[in-house]
Amino acid sequence: MQIGPWTLPNNVFVAPMAGVTDRPFRQLCKRLGAGYAVSEMAASNPQLWKSVKSSRRLNHDGEIDPVAVQIAGADPEMMAQAAVFNIGKGARVIDINMGCPVKKVCNVASGSALLRHEDLVARILEAVVTACRPHGIPVTLKTRTGWSRDERNALRIGRLAQDCGISALTLHGRTRADMYEGCAEYDTIRAVKASLSIPVVANGDIDSPQKAREVLAYTGADAVMIGRAAQGRPWIFREIDYFLKTGEQLAAPSWLEMRDLLLEHLVDHYQFYGELPGVRTARKHIGWYVSGLAGGQDFADRINRIESTAEQFKAVDLWFSRQNDISPDTGPTNCDNLKVVTSGLQAA
Repeated sequence: MQIGPWTLPNNVFVAPMAGVTDRPFRQLCKRLGAGYAVSEMAASNPQLWKSVKSSRRLNHDGEIDPVAVQIAGADPEMMAQAAVFNIGKGARVIDINMGCPVKKVCNVASGSALLRHEDLVARILEAVVTACRPHGIPVTLKTRTGWSRDERNALRIGRLAQDCGISALTLHGRTRADMYEGCAEYDTIRAVKASLSIPVVANGDIDSPQKAREVLAYTGADAVMIGRAAQGRPWIFREIDYFLKTGEQLAAPSWLEMRDLLLEHLVDHYQFYGELPGVRTARKHIGWYVSGLAGGQDFADRINRIESTAEQFKAVDLWFSRQNDISPDTGPTNCDNLKVVTSGLQAA
């Protein structure tokens, strides 16, 4: 799989998800087998670039290349400026968001709302590609099959993107009207792939190695992109990659490995966000990890009442340890991690 000058290690990607695919999560997914990850979307409005939220989203320190940054907006000139700004912050691929279906994005004619204005889509694509070309930075596009089931225009958008110089297209198999309801459809992805020469990435409801193989075979897509199925299950990338290469099912992580992965994720998460935002934003990740496990819902409810990173970390360590008679702090990293968690975060 090739995006511009970048040859990727495999064709199993992490989807950009607002409030989820921050740097700690992207790094963990890459370490666990993801061949590529796109950041949560960054605003194109320069007035927002200095906000705390944007500053975190622009932090790519230590991230494995290629760093891919998604930008969102509806003004071609502003989007071009945002692309160049993010290149200066370390972006090696610029991804354009034309797929987000949420109201606060669509209400400002951004995200998937752009699918109703193909002339504006063309101007945005041309402006961003032109701005990135002198820097040697490829531009990709993530979109949906259309505004509604009666207004599917992904084929026209795909051809337009290719003509404008877009290097790869990711297509979610739902319309904006579908939001995240119902089932993703892959007929449109198949038709788009058949009509384009640039790489096409299939996205939507890919939640197992078997489903990934089926979608790739049916659509002819060059890669799959995993979103919600990776929440609390970042090892899904190595499972899919291994299955695609060997046809064999990789063993699920043990309780011990699951615990250690979550604790390592928490340490990185706390260091990235600081004490109060760290403990609060970690709650959803912990909830996803324990979802479906015996006693997981009760534990998640208790986690939501903890206001200290150190207490949260200890609670997770102890809960997982009790599930399979694992001694707390077993392994080479947990004691050192706990020291990191309990020191210096208040000022972060």
